[in-house]
Amino acid sequence: MRTAYRVETVRRAERELMARLPEGALMQRAAAGLAAACADLLGRVYGRRVALLVGSGDNGGDALYAGARLARRGAGVTAVLLAPGRTHAGGLAALRRAGGRTVAPEGAEGVLRGADLVLDGIVGIGGKGGLRPDAAALAAVVADARAVVVAVDLPSGVDADTGEVHGSAVRADLTVTFGTHKPGLLVDPAREYAGSVRLVDIGLGEVLPAAPELTALQHADVAALLPVPGGESDKYRRGVVGIAAGSARYPGAAVLAVAGALRGGAGAVRYVGPAGDAVIARFPGTLVSDRGPRQAGRVQAWVVGPGAGDDAKTVAEVLTADVPVLIDADGLRLADADAVRARKAPTLMTPHAGEAAALLGVAREEVEGARLRCVRELAARYRATVLLKGSTTLVADAGGEGAVRVNATGTAWLATAGSGDVLSGLAGSLLAAGLDALDAGSTGAYLHGLAGRFAADGAPVGAHEVAGAIQQAWRSVGE
Repeated sequence: MRTAYRVETVRRAERELMARLPEGALMQRAAAGLAAACADLLGRVYGRRVALLVGSGDNGGDALYAGARLARRGAGVTAVLLAPGRTHAGGLAALRRAGGRTVAPEGAEGVLRGADLVLDGIVGIGGKGGLRPDAAALAAVVADARAVVVAVDLPSGVDADTGEVHGSAVRADLTVTFGTHKPGLLVDPAREYAGSVRLVDIGLGEVLPAAPELTALQHADVAALLPVPGGESDKYRRGVVGIAAGSARYPGAAVLAVAGALRGGAGAVRYVGPAGDAVIARFPGTLVSDRGPRQAGRVQAWVVGPGAGDDAKTVAEVLTADVPVLIDADGLRLADADAVRARKAPTLMTPHAGEAAALLGVAREEVEGARLRCVRELAARYRATVLLKGSTTLVADAGGEGAVRVNATGTAWLATAGSGDVLSGLAGSLLAAGLDALDAGSTGAYLHGLAGRFAADGAPVGAHEVAGAIQQAWRSVGE
């Protein structure tokens, strides 16, 4: 499992580790990993031109020491000093001994435009707000140049703790981060500025606490969570999920939610709603009822809301069930907040940014710009597990106080009508199989993202194809 820690936690761990090591050893470890990553990108180091954007902190020191290592291998290295009076003295001396040179920001444009690689060491993980005007001007030159951009620990100008970006920031092709991931490297919009991320082990693992700020499931984690039927399994042991979805206007939402549930391994699906004929035509094994959720028969979890229109009665009835409930789409708008908070069984809410904004009473742009804060706030407000859909999907446990799960397997091709309905059915089937709300949401998002990639393969795709690719995603996790 990938983990990410807040800046305060990382700083505390660094201090503890530095107290055990010779002076400067930690920075040398970081610089060695950084230089190796740059060398890998360059392919041939000798004769290459490398520019360093050097701020006043340790981030700048990392860049200078890495630059010195590249210079010793024959690269032409030039450091642009944004704060000459506060530049890391040891790093600067090392660069000069290795044959590197320095320039002032006002003379840097030619250096930056002629570079093969630019190292961004302007601001470290403690930086807040966007870049200052002088740094922003240099970042704009770099963005317009042909050089590969490597960020030191974190792209300058993004918030390490929240993933928020306020103002100008460096856009990197690669971010080399040290010791552990930082939340901003995993959460959009900052994640988009980071490019690919390479983690360099500098020994922090032994001193970091057990509880991170963020976690991200990997293939092995998902494989361990996926429910696999045994020899004694029947439909109830595999999980029966109820789907209360669809309307005369949106029958397809019901079909897609049922598809997601069946592809997600449900032992059986009970459908309640006005789209029964459409559901049976596509999935004849579905158990259809027209008597409402309470009379539909035994289920181990409910999914309510996709395409439900204004059917507040059905939503209210599902919320009284003593089994896990997933609320999506129209159900989020129709669900009474007090009824959600009063539930004893687990509740999983799955809004996209627009729906989350409506629930919080803020603009959509605020949610998209502060995903981590907003998913925690929703989870605390509703006392429910919340899956915030988007370019990076976040899942916060009920109350919003534990580590948030982040998923980045998704693809922009999933931005298609009905894709969220498929995810609802898929996650609902995992709830019915016995996964808790956090695991069901994050595992469902992981598989859904992979399915989108397999279905699209670089071409337009619809929700029906995404549902069909869930089985391929499931198999790929187990390989």
